Amino acid sequence: MHPLPATAGRTGLPRLLSARLPFYYGWIVLACLCCAGFARQGPAVGTLSIFVEPLTREFGWSRTALSGAVSLGGILAALSSPLIGPALDRHGARLALCLAVLVTGVAMMLLSLTQSLLMFYLLFCIARMNWAGAFDLGIYSGVNSWFVARRAFATSIATVAQMGGLVAMPLIAQLAMRQHGWRGGWLAIGIATLLIGLLPVWLFMVRRPEDLGLIPDRRAADTIPDSAVPSATVDRAEPTFSRREAIGTAAFWLLLLYTILVYPVQAGVSLHQAAHLIERGVEPTIAATIVSTFSLMSAVASLACAVLPRSLPIRYPLALTGGFLAAGTLVMLGISSPGQGYFAAGLFGLGLGGLLTLLPIAWADYFGRANFAAIRSLALSAQVLAQASGPLIAGALRDWTGSYVRSLQFFTVLSCLSIAVALTARRPRMSVNA
Repeated sequence: MHPLPATAGRTGLPRLLSARLPFYYGWIVLACLCCAGFARQGPAVGTLSIFVEPLTREFGWSRTALSGAVSLGGILAALSSPLIGPALDRHGARLALCLAVLVTGVAMMLLSLTQSLLMFYLLFCIARMNWAGAFDLGIYSGVNSWFVARRAFATSIATVAQMGGLVAMPLIAQLAMRQHGWRGGWLAIGIATLLIGLLPVWLFMVRRPEDLGLIPDRRAADTIPDSAVPSATVDRAEPTFSRREAIGTAAFWLLLLYTILVYPVQAGVSLHQAAHLIERGVEPTIAATIVSTFSLMSAVASLACAVLPRSLPIRYPLALTGGFLAAGTLVMLGISSPGQGYFAAGLFGLGLGGLLTLLPIAWADYFGRANFAAIRSLALSAQVLAQASGPLIAGALRDWTGSYVRSLQFFTVLSCLSIAVALTARRPRMSVNA
């Protein structure tokens, strides 16, 4: 096997721990990535939603102006991600995640001093750029560098940790705001980001298992017999595509097309789901609980991905994910009762949880660990732009037609197309490590 270059980060403490731990050091790395994923959610849309009313009340800003900060941050992430990816492959996730946590935490705290829309845009766009770019690339690059046979399990755990942060950060903000107003809310979010995300990543993250003399999924090549390791590791050599080689494959473009098809659906339905339910006669309080069901089922689907057999080609679960998204949006078209709302949200949540977990696995399985961030950063740019388009499409069609029917029909078609694309996205072939 071709040797991987030594990590740029220090490995003294991790090397000391690895030699003494009775289990694989990758689980320590996964815990660090979970902390970073939890801390990531400070600039999430769900967290920002807690601040919309007090900010608009105090400054008179429109909600469109506040939403623009989310879109601009996403555009900045789309532009910067292809530059971050290759550097992350060379130097590892430790530095990228530490900088992302530090900058995001400080930006969140400085938002408590906001006096103008320009200042808000400057700080929030920086944090949102990290959320959509450096955090995503760093977390999933770290997971895929340390796990191959257990990649699905590790990815699902990292994804669920991020969902936990998405639940907790708005609550942290709301509790702080009850005593100290919206400025105290931003301070609390910034402090939580730094306390949870910075120290574990700084102390314990290592770029790849080879930097500690380990191999993916297990402690060392001579400590565990091959019969004890899942066949996905033993029987299948790992692909090592460069970015240029990956771009030359049909699989790259099919996965990219799949991304472009499903992420407008994810973002468009997620943002407008509650409004559609209310327009269909569902009480606002019940609509909020339906949205919570949507989030709960996303976590269930992510955990279910952990037990998928690694021998199963990932294009089939990706197609199933598209099927759940299509079924969820189709049921939403005819909602006339809370029960139908819960059913639709459950179906769509299953699709969303599968999407968030499976797509990073697919990029790693198809193109390998060595240049994962460089390759996925190109897809991430398309993903961020696709996510930005979904709410705009749904909102424009709602304003044009007076209902969400046309947008849901459009999203159903996109989801159905994603099924066909996923089924044709076969694993690419090339020379592999020997």
